[in-house]
Amino acid sequence: MKIPRKPMKADVPSTAMGDIAFNLLIFFVILARAQDDSHLKWKPASAANVQGAGATKVSVLIDADSKMHLNGQEIGQSQLATRLEELLGNAPAGERTVLLKVDRDAQSMYFEPAIEAISEAGGELVHVLEEKK
Repeated sequence: MKIPRKPMKADVPSTAMGDIAFNLLIFFVILARAQDDSHLKWKPASAANVQGAGATKVSVLIDADSKMHLNGQEIGQSQLATRLEELLGNAPAGERTVLLKVDRDAQSMYFEPAIEAISEAGGELVHVLEEKK
């Protein structure tokens, strides 16, 4: 004799799916905002008593070949101030930080215009240095 079984019904809770989707969304937003300039070649200058800068929206890099990069994309000196104003927008003071990464062998004729452009755009300049050992 065959005993009839009760059919099993498995429900996937919809709240769990919502949580998973939300976590994935946060993950991809964080990845999209990350600025990767590791493919660019530069050696940071060094100094004693270096402090952390915190999070920033914008980074300007002058590499070993004296080329200027804004958030990893090569840019000309003449366009830098305008692009910085666009990126910083109407951000309040304290949220207008711009990281300036300059190769230790770069000459002042390459990084002084970048400093001026950051100032014109209303950015708060933070120079990236390596702590002396």
